[in-house]
Amino acid sequence: MSQEQLGNGLGLTFQQVQKYEKGLNRIGAGRLYHIAKLLAIEPAFFFQGLPEVADTEADPRVAHRQQEVSAFMASPDGYAIVMALSEITDSNVRRRILDLVRAVGGVDMPAEGH
Repeated sequence: MSQEQLGNGLGLTFQQVQKYEKGLNRIGAGRLYHIAKLLAIEPAFFFQGLPEVADTEADPRVAHRQQEVSAFMASPDGYAIVMALSEITDSNVRRRILDLVRAVGGVDMPAEGH
């Protein structure tokens, strides 16, 4: 199926479909479901091979960390940081900023997607 055909099925231009394909625009759950139906596949296809989500019930440390992150994201500083980073369109620059923040904060965790 061409990008134009997919776009027509979604009510979008092929340029908008290209932005999804290149990762410039995010795809919401509803639109992902619609894409799967147009391609005659199950929505689960898009998630094959992804790591399993941590079971917060089994590991209270994970649940606690998620609560800490949620609280920070809800704070004025967390919101401001996310908004500022979202304005940076170059993914390499964003990764370098993340590396810098990890180094300054002494955070020793693997970089996702590297």
